[in-house]
Amino acid sequence: MNPRLQAIQEIRSRPPVPPIPSRDRSSKWFGELVFSPKVMKRYVPEDTLNLLQELIDHRQILSRELARPLASSIKSWALDKGATHYAHWLQPLNGQVAEKHNSFLEFLEGEPIDSFSSEQLRQEQPDESSFPVDGQRSTFEARGSMVWDCQSPIFIFETTYGKTLVIPTLFVSHSGEALDYKLPLLQSMDLLEKAALPICHLFDTKVQRILPTLGMEQEYFLVDKSLYDLRPDLVLTGRTLIGSSFSYKRPSNSHYFSAIPERVYAFMNELEQMAHRLGIPLNTRHNEIAPAQYESASRYEQVNIAIDHGLMVMDLIQRVARKHSFAALLHEKPFDGIIGSSKHNNWSLETDTGKNLLSPGANPSENLLFLIFFVSMIRALHTYAPFIGTMMASAGNDLRLGSRDAPPSIISLFVGKHLTKVLQDIEHPPRRKKNEKVSELEHLGIAEIPQVLVDNTDRNRTSPIAFTGNKFEFRMVGSSSNCSGLMILLNLVLAEQLKDFNHRVNGKMNRGRKKQAAILDILREYIGQSKHICFEGDSHSESWLEEAKKRGLYHLTSTPQALKVLTSAEAISLFEGFSQGSLADLKQYQANLIQSYLNQAIKEVDLFIELIQTQVIPLSIQYQGKLLSIIHINQNHHMMNSGLSAQRSIAQSIGDKVDRLHEMIELLQKTVKKVDRETNAIKKSLAYAEEIRPLLPPIQTISQELENFIPDDQWCLPKIRELLHVY
Repeated sequence: MNPRLQAIQEIRSRPPVPPIPSRDRSSKWFGELVFSPKVMKRYVPEDTLNLLQELIDHRQILSRELARPLASSIKSWALDKGATHYAHWLQPLNGQVAEKHNSFLEFLEGEPIDSFSSEQLRQEQPDESSFPVDGQRSTFEARGSMVWDCQSPIFIFETTYGKTLVIPTLFVSHSGEALDYKLPLLQSMDLLEKAALPICHLFDTKVQRILPTLGMEQEYFLVDKSLYDLRPDLVLTGRTLIGSSFSYKRPSNSHYFSAIPERVYAFMNELEQMAHRLGIPLNTRHNEIAPAQYESASRYEQVNIAIDHGLMVMDLIQRVARKHSFAALLHEKPFDGIIGSSKHNNWSLETDTGKNLLSPGANPSENLLFLIFFVSMIRALHTYAPFIGTMMASAGNDLRLGSRDAPPSIISLFVGKHLTKVLQDIEHPPRRKKNEKVSELEHLGIAEIPQVLVDNTDRNRTSPIAFTGNKFEFRMVGSSSNCSGLMILLNLVLAEQLKDFNHRVNGKMNRGRKKQAAILDILREYIGQSKHICFEGDSHSESWLEEAKKRGLYHLTSTPQALKVLTSAEAISLFEGFSQGSLADLKQYQANLIQSYLNQAIKEVDLFIELIQTQVIPLSIQYQGKLLSIIHINQNHHMMNSGLSAQRSIAQSIGDKVDRLHEMIELLQKTVKKVDRETNAIKKSLAYAEEIRPLLPPIQTISQELENFIPDDQWCLPKIRELLHVY
C-alpha cells in the first residue's frame, strides 16, 4: 500500500492515549520540581541562604566559597526527588539550548557513592571552542566555566525513563567573557535599573529595585507523527518545501478559539501539568487561526526567568507531543500560504514597591512618571529600530513577516487614540480660555490620562509593535526564537534613553526650571523627534508602504540585510563597555547569526531540489506515460480523436510543466553553484536571500499544479490538507 495512505489508515485506527491521572488543583503542586526558596529553607543552612539571597539581589555570579555548602544541599534535595544525574543547561550564542549530563555516581576507595561537589556545581567546560564564541582564542586556551545562574531556580526534569537535576547556567570564558545570552541579559537588566532609578527617585525615593518583566505567547502547529515522518522537508527543515495549499488561499477564522480537539486537549493537559510542576505559570491555551495551530501562554515574570521558562516550554511542547504521537512544529512558516506562528513578547517594567512603570496611575505625579517611561521607550524604538529588527530577524521569520496574516516588516508602533491625543497635547498644548480652571497637569499642557486606559488594549492586529494598556507587545518575534537577544537590546536602548533624559532634566533643573516643566520640555522634544514611528491605521495597506518610506521608518527586508547593522558605528557605540562591546565580538556575533541563516537556507534549497527531482518530476512523467499509453491503445482501436481530447490535453499540460520545471531547476542549480563559490559569508547570505530564495516560489507553483494532476494513490508525500486535518 502507498505509505501515505497506510499512515492515514493507522492514524484512524490508533487507540487514544490514556488520560493522565487526575490530581489536586494546580496550586497544590505548582513548582514541586523546583529548588525554590520554600524548599531551600528546608535544605540550606540559614547563614548560607542569607548569603545566597544577597548574591541574587546584587545579580552576582556564584562564588566558589558559597558553592561548597550549596552543593551539598542541592544534592540532598535531588536524591530525595529520585534524580540520578545532573545537567548544566546553558544558552550559547547559536540561539539554541545546550546541556551536559553527568551521573551522581562516583567512587571513593573503590566504593560507589553519590557525589556532587562545589566544582561540579561550577563545572568547567574544556571544549568551549566547540560553541560559537568570539573566535579570538586558540583551541588550547578554549576553557570556559558553567556556573549556576542564581537568579533562575534549579529544577528536576522528569521523564518516563528517569529524573535529572537541571542547573540553569551562565557560560563564561576563562578570562571572564560572556559566551552565552544569560550573562549579557543579567548585565543589561543591571544597566537598565541604574538608569531608571534616578528618574523614579524624582517621584518616589522608596524605590530600590526595577525589573523588566516579560510574558510570552508561544504558537505552534501539531501534526500527526506518522505523517510527519513521511515528509523529509518537515523533519529536516521544519517546514514543507513543496505541496499544494490552494484550499487555504481564502483564509477562514473558523478554527480560532473553537473547541479544542480531544486528542489535542489531552496533549495540552499534560503539557500544562508538566509546566506547572516545573514552576512555569502557563495559564492560557487555545486554538489559533490556522488549522492545527495552537497557543500556550504564560503569565508575566522577571525577564530572565521568563526567558528560561519560554525555552523550557518549547522543549516540553516537543517532548509531550511525541508522547501523544504528534510532531510539534515551532517553525515560523511551516506551510506555504497558511498563517505562520509567532511568539508575542509582552514587555514591561516593575518596581520593588509593586508599581508597573508603564501603567498610568491615579494621580498627576504618577501620570507624569508613566509618561517619562512611555515616551522614552517610543524614542528608543524609533532611534534603534534597525537593531530591534535585527533581533527579530531569522530565516523562518523572513518567510512570515510582511504577509497579510502577519505583522509587516516595517517597524511601527500602535499606541491607540487616547494616548495619541495625550502625546499631541504634550507636543502642542491646547489653548486655554482665560480664567479657565484646569488641573495641575493641564496647566502644564497635558490632559489627565483616563483610568480606562489600563484596559484599553489594542485592537489593531496589523501593528508589529503595540502598546496594550500597561506593556509593549512585540509581535514580530518568531515562534522558534530565543528571545534573549531582543530583551538584552530593549534593556540597553531604554537605559541609554533614560540616561539621556536624566542628564537633560537635571541640567534644566540646575538652571532653575521647575521639575514638572523641565520634564515636559524634554518630553515635547522626544515626541517631536520620534512621533513618525506611531501609526494607527492598516499596516498592510499599500499606501502605508509609501507613507513609511516618507517617514524614514526601518524596513526589515531580509535577515542578512538586517544583520549588517551589527558592525555599524552605532552598534559599536551602543555596545561599548558591554559584554559584547568590542568590534571583534560584534563581528563574531554577526558571523554566528549569518552562519545560522546560511545553514538553514542551504539545507532548504538542497532538499527542495532533491524533492522536485525525486518526487514531483518522476511521478509526473510516470502519470504522463500512462496517459500516453491509454491514448496509443485507443488509437490502435480506431477510437474517434475527439474521445481522447481530455487525455491529450492533460498529457500535454503535464509535459509542458515538467519541461518548464526542469528548466527552472537547472537555473536554480546553476545559481546555487555560482553563489556557493562566494567565500564571504555576508555576501553569500545576501545572495541566498536576494538571488536564490526568489527562485523557489515559481517552482513551487508549478510543483503544486503537477501534484494536483497526479492520482491520489500514487502521491507518496502526505498532503498539506492531511497534515492539518488528519488526527
